[in-house]
Amino acid sequence: MAAPAARGRRALLLHPAAKPVLFIAALLPFAWLFYAALTDQLGANPQEYLIRSLGDWTLRFLCLTLAVTPLRTIANQPALLRFRRMLGLFTYFYACLHLLGYAWFDMGLEFDEIARDIAKRPFILVGFAGWLLLTPLAATSFNRAIRALGAARWQLLHRLVYAIAGLAILHFFWMRAGKNNFTEVAVYAAILGVLLGWRAWRRLRPAPRAAAVRPAAGR
Repeated sequence: MAAPAARGRRALLLHPAAKPVLFIAALLPFAWLFYAALTDQLGANPQEYLIRSLGDWTLRFLCLTLAVTPLRTIANQPALLRFRRMLGLFTYFYACLHLLGYAWFDMGLEFDEIARDIAKRPFILVGFAGWLLLTPLAATSFNRAIRALGAARWQLLHRLVYAIAGLAILHFFWMRAGKNNFTEVAVYAAILGVLLGWRAWRRLRPAPRAAAVRPAAGR
């Protein structure tokens, strides 16, 4: 029964409709926030709600992107890899909207004020640094960029995602420090800690030893 079930899951992941379905699902949070803004359903402070919701979705998509490789390995489903690029690009999409919301609603698109605010407030600085590091990853997520950089350099560049995860958690922690509310921060930190810890364990664990070959009798 296990083998047919595994084949069924693989067929579902490889189905031509799988990527379009994921694309539509990934756009649903944006569609809901857009609709809620138009219909005045974002609460007493809609601008703050919108900015923070976009930041939350950035973190969620970052977790989903980093979860692809462990799930692919543990579940023995290589087809999951075909969704990682799209999830990573949606991470950047929501990060850009989060930054745009801050620049527009909080700072009125006054770029001199934005630059001073980034330099003055550490939690804005680390969030902006995370977005800057995420930008080259999004720009090189295509096959042509991989060929141009070469696989080794491309993989080295995309290890920046570990630093991005740390900056994202630090940004979230400092943002919540003013209200002394760290429950969600702890949840995201635990999820990202497990996902990155799994990678570190895989990288640092000793390679399995080959079984010793005993000489045949009489030789």
